[in-house]
Parts: sequence; C-alpha cells; structure tokens
Amino acid sequence: MAVVVVVAGTWFGYSQMADSKCTGSVRLNVAAAPEIAPAVTDAASAWSKDGGNVNGTCVSVAVTPIAPSEVASVIARDHGVSLAGVGQASGTVQVPDVWIPDSSTWQLRLRNEASGFQPNKVTSVAQSPLVVAMPQPLAKLQKLEGQKVPLANLLSQQLGSADAPKFGIVNPGKDASGLIALMSIGQAVGAGKDGVTKQVQALTYLSKNRSELRDELLEQFPKSADAASLSESLGAAPLSEEDVISYNAKRPPVELSAVYLSGANVPLDYPFTVLPQVVDGDKIDAAKGLLTRLTSSAFKDALATAGLRAPDGTYGAGFVAPAGAPQASPAITAAAGGGDNTGGTAAAGVDAASVSKVVGTWNATTQAGRVLAVFDVSGSMGDPVPTAGNLSRAVVTQKAAATGLSLFSDEWAVGVWKFSTNENGTKPWKQLIKITPLATGRQAVAATIPQLNPNPDGNTGLYDTVLDAYNSAKANWKAGKVNSVILFTDGQNDNPDGLKQDVLLAKLKAAQDPTKFVRLVLIGIGNEVDTGELQTISKTVKGSGLFIAKDPTKITDIFLQAIGSRTGVE
Repeated sequence: MAVVVVVAGTWFGYSQMADSKCTGSVRLNVAAAPEIAPAVTDAASAWSKDGGNVNGTCVSVAVTPIAPSEVASVIARDHGVSLAGVGQASGTVQVPDVWIPDSSTWQLRLRNEASGFQPNKVTSVAQSPLVVAMPQPLAKLQKLEGQKVPLANLLSQQLGSADAPKFGIVNPGKDASGLIALMSIGQAVGAGKDGVTKQVQALTYLSKNRSELRDELLEQFPKSADAASLSESLGAAPLSEEDVISYNAKRPPVELSAVYLSGANVPLDYPFTVLPQVVDGDKIDAAKGLLTRLTSSAFKDALATAGLRAPDGTYGAGFVAPAGAPQASPAITAAAGGGDNTGGTAAAGVDAASVSKVVGTWNATTQAGRVLAVFDVSGSMGDPVPTAGNLSRAVVTQKAAATGLSLFSDEWAVGVWKFSTNENGTKPWKQLIKITPLATGRQAVAATIPQLNPNPDGNTGLYDTVLDAYNSAKANWKAGKVNSVILFTDGQNDNPDGLKQDVLLAKLKAAQDPTKFVRLVLIGIGNEVDTGELQTISKTVKGSGLFIAKDPTKITDIFLQAIGSRTGVE
C-alpha cells in the first residue's frame, strides 16, 4: 500500500494571503481516512478562499489521505507502545496536528496502551453504518435486500450450510470495520460457555477468508454473475455503507447489495481529533475553525457525495443509497464525540476494555502463539468469591482457564505451571505440562486445570516463580510466534527463603534479550493483590502488561484484554 507522507499534503491559502486582511501563516497538518479526505480538502480550500484566519493570522491547511492504521502506528511508536495487529510504523509518516480516522475505536486502543495519549478534542464529523456487503444476485436469492438482520444470525446461517457463500472479514487488528463486526458478534452471542463456543466458531469461520486491507477484500468479490464465479468468489463481508457505495460507483460487473443490521450496532464515526502535541494557541484556534467548517450544512452535502452520513445518521443532498437499502433511512446509532474532550468512549458506549477484549479474542482464535500459563495455588486461593456463589478463587480461576483454553486455536502451544511455596522440593513452582502444541496435546493441557487446587499451607513464592517462568519461556522461544508468560496471582510475595525484590528486578533486566522477546503478563485476582508490587515487576520487563481482576468472575474478560493489548491497564 502506498503511504502518503503527511508533510507532503497540498497547502491551501497562500494565493489568497495577498488579498486578505490576514498576515503570516498558521499551518495545520490534517491526516484523514481516504474516503473522507476529499470532502475535508474541499472544505479547507473553501475556508482559505474565504480568507480563513485566526486572530488575524492566515491559516493554511494540508489534508493528507492516509489509512488510519498508519497514523495509529506512528502515534503508538512516539508513545513507546504498539497496537496488536497493526505492525510497525512507516518511517515516512509523521504525526499530524489533526487526525480524522474512520472510527473512535482507534483512540480507545491508543489510550488503552499509552496513558499519555490524551487528545485535546474529539468530535464526530461523519458516520457510516456497518453493513454486510453481498453480491446483488446472492442478496436477492436469499431475499435479504431491503431487510435488516442481526449479524450473528446472518453468520450462523452461513455456518450451518455447506453451500453457503464465502464470508470474509478485514483483519480487525488494523481495520475498524472488522473490529466493529466482531464487537457486534460478541454482543449477540453473549457470555458463558455456549457464547464462547459460538464466538469461536464464528471467528474461526471468518478467519478462513480474512484480508489485511479493505481493498484486498473487495477484490475478492465476483467479477461475473455466473454460478461458478458466485460460488468461488467472496459472498459476504462486514464493511461500511460507504465501502459499498464507492465500490458500486466504479460500475463493477457485479454490484454489491448492503444488508443492514438490526439492533444497536456501532457505526464508523469519523472523529475529528486534535492531537495532544498541539499546544500552540493559534494552531488550536485553527483546528476549531476547520471543525466549524466540517460541522456545517454545506459539509453535510459534501459528505453525501462521498457516500457518508452526518454524525446523527442523516444525510445531505446527493446521497445515493446502496442497492438493498430499506426504503426508509435505516436507524443508525448516534456517533460519539460531540464535544467530548478525551475520546474515552466510542459510539454506543463502547470502552477501551471491550475493544481490547475483542482484539484478544481474535488473536487467541486465529493467530499462533506460545504461552506459559502460571497459576497461584497459595492458601488464599481457597477464599470464597461472593459474586460466584462463594466458589473459591481457585475454582473460579479454573473455570476461566478452561474457557481461555477453548478460545485458543490449534496454532497455539501452551504450558502450565502452578506455584505457591515448596511445590517441588524447595522450589515454589511445579511444571504440570511443558509448552505443548494444542494441535496434538489439547486434552493433556486441559487435564492440568483440575490440578490447580490451593495448597492450604502454601504461601506465595512470586519472585522466584516470575524469574524462572520468564527464563523458561525464553529458553523455549520460537521465531514467528508471540512468546509470552501469563501469571495469575491473588496476593503478594511471601517467601522468606526466596529472592528479594531488588535481586529479582536486576535478574529480570539482565535476562531480557531483544532478539528473543518474551512478553510478561501479570493478572492480579481480587482486592488483596499488591498492585504496587506487580507494577514494579511489570515496568522492569519491556512490553509487559499488568491487569487487575478485582472481581475474580471477570478473569476471562481480563485475560482476553491482556491477549488483545500490548501493555496493560489496571
């Protein structure tokens, strides 16, 4: 994919400076999702022609069309973090002053990884609902045109038919339409064992026809309406309404129908984001001036010609609804942003934790990895959990472990340790199974879970276990995999004969090898865990993460957040 450098955008306003009453220049770099960039460019140009200025200083705006994942990766890099599935930032891309990605889920993911990422202002300026794009002959055959259906139901129909058309998706780690689709599926199937089973089935099915980029996925739709082409090509994919409109505008041999979704679904909400490094007063005022242009009735019409809606879900003159749209404008969930200064939630109240959980579920179900899971079995793990009918922490953790294991695809390899004190002679930990490929050893790994019972007289040999587990994972490191240690504990180090904290930290620093990266994930269970102690350990290992499940019944959710994140949250 060609990467357009932000600093190479076209500057507007210079030709008008001599005729306007403003002097000097305030330059504003804007990076926008490619589909909205032309409308933003036209609005910026019109503002310049009207003598756009702030406090008597002329404003020049550079608008660059660029994929949101590219900008997200460079913002993450500048904050010393990374986003799962996005990859490394291109050296040619620079952080803009204003960013208009296609979805506020990008801000949520960045804020979840980098606490220092606090945008000055986040306001939605457009919207495009999530739909299921289908070749028109198939949509008509299935009598879906003009209907609104739940995404999970539509997907389950495809799962239940051997003759169903191929159902694809764009990598949710780097594309908002794919991420939002998985959020919709997760909400529909619900929690519990049955919900997890359905979710794994759906994600496994979708991953068979996944693409890294939207353009790649769109190329897989049929080029001919004959039966052979329709059966061999992509038959359905969750995309934005705008994707369908722009695809059909090119007059393809087979047009796409848009199947609209019922229920509360998160749309792409195009948040106008003033990034935190913008502190100059005139530049902030310039961003406000541009935002005024992007919330005008004229811009609503400009969005319509680009196949986009206004933030409230309505559309301006010139909007051409895609084939298959209901007669009335489909009800669209209101976008987030509207004056919010932090971008803390997306449309429909989606938060950063739920977004990370979705990414984690996808990673566990579809990607390859190696993990050493280490479980606390000290005496306190026998304490009851009121929110789980007074089942012990150990039992609740075992249930969560079984659920987590069911999510992992056969591409993963998993090892299991338990730890307390004196579990193996003087060692505080004991290996129940070495890191084993699930393709051949899933049952053997599952058989270790009932062995995670608390030792009534056991204390918590945390420090020695953390160091030995990290070194073990590094010794068993495999290239091309995500290599990690995930340790669950409900207490603090309590092992007088073991390592002291300063010794542990020094040894952890020395053990790290940039050529054999091992991620250390610490998950605290309950309200008695020593968060400060775990933070100290976490900060010592580059790329590690700390997550706290104050309510032990939330361990599965926290675990999935950990898989979907690259750093950690409390």
